[in-house]
Amino acid sequence: MSQTPPTTQTFRAIDVIRKKRDGGELSRYEIESLVNAYTRSDIPDYQVSAWLMAVVLRGMTRAEAAALTDAMLRSGEVLDLSSLPAKKVDKHSTGGVGDKTSLVLAPLAAAAGVAVPMISGRGLGHTGGTLDKLEAIPGFNVNLSLAQFRRVLETCGCAMIGQTAEIAPADRKLYALRDVTGTVESPYLICASIMSKKLAEGIDALVLDVKTGSGAFMKTEKDAAFLAELMVETGERMGKLVVALITDMDQPLGCRIGNALEVIEAVEVLRGEGPKDLRQLCLELAGWMLHLGGVSDTVAEGRKQSEKLIASGKALDKFRQMVELQGGDPRAVDDPKKLPQARHAMMLSSPKDGYLASLQCEEVGIACVILGGGRERKEDSVDPAVGIVLHKKVGDAVSAGEPLATIYYNAETRAARARQLLEESYRIADSRVLENRPLIHRVIGKTGEKN
Repeated sequence: MSQTPPTTQTFRAIDVIRKKRDGGELSRYEIESLVNAYTRSDIPDYQVSAWLMAVVLRGMTRAEAAALTDAMLRSGEVLDLSSLPAKKVDKHSTGGVGDKTSLVLAPLAAAAGVAVPMISGRGLGHTGGTLDKLEAIPGFNVNLSLAQFRRVLETCGCAMIGQTAEIAPADRKLYALRDVTGTVESPYLICASIMSKKLAEGIDALVLDVKTGSGAFMKTEKDAAFLAELMVETGERMGKLVVALITDMDQPLGCRIGNALEVIEAVEVLRGEGPKDLRQLCLELAGWMLHLGGVSDTVAEGRKQSEKLIASGKALDKFRQMVELQGGDPRAVDDPKKLPQARHAMMLSSPKDGYLASLQCEEVGIACVILGGGRERKEDSVDPAVGIVLHKKVGDAVSAGEPLATIYYNAETRAARARQLLEESYRIADSRVLENRPLIHRVIGKTGEKN
């Protein structure tokens, strides 16, 4: 692929769309030109939508994926955080239902002495977004300027914001467009989106949580591993320490789905409580963050340090400090009633005795979106109060009439649609399910096991 275009080379979006539609390999110049033109609003959404769909259908080469990541990264500013003495480590999840680990991990790692400059996204498709969860905290400002972001980071060791106009602006536009055009699932687009944002943060290391299962974008472990390897390779090529954990998303993580509800559950974990699966995953990811951040010699030691920071209350103190520094009401950390509350609640009960054999995770996520907890259309606002609380997880025994879930809602018509979808997502069997999918499937990267 040519690095420097000939002076006679011209760019037309329609030519790039056709070339990718027909399975051709785009040059670095073509990819950079398309990305830059869209960032400047020189070409319309509908043309870029067509190109995104062509990428979904035709795929990309590794060289194209690297060129796309680089073009998106360089569409804006790359932070220089070298003045901070601590190692800069971030974590990113590819998205799941009930995945609120970032709210736990940023303050937990910061309490250990790692700097966590976290630039996050909003909900995408059926998956929740970290920014939407944070904005459920009254007053919390995810739209800090880079100068404000740096001040919060210097003060408390972690800061959590959305993309600013300066950081990977190309990704900001493409991210919103992918959400409403059915082009979310491409591993190449996911890789470029995640890595362009993360590499722009000025980090030294990155821990990736790549989901697999019915509620993930990558439904099979093979596809999840492909995406993980693509992202690890991209990060390593740019001189960063990167490790990816393939983790399970065949059922929601934790028990609460919905923005304010997930804030409550994240705080529970920071108190040493909360659902076992969520606690386990947070400690494992924190172990890796501390290890790559140089404050623990091994991942196991990092896990133990994390447990102590939670038990001592230091991790929760750090979260409370970050909330206050970013304009949020710190009282909401200790009093869930300060968070948005849904006006109505509806119980979903088991129709018979048996065991919960499966829960269609993606359908649960869609049900939450229908309630208003996510966006069905690009222009939709998010209702932070609505959501679903699960009372049973896969493998649990259930009795006829026993609560399976509680639906929190503000609109009757939305609740009826969500309830129907949620009912259809449950499968109850007469005997206990023997298969027990591991929460963490494997680790990919030179700093971990690669199988």
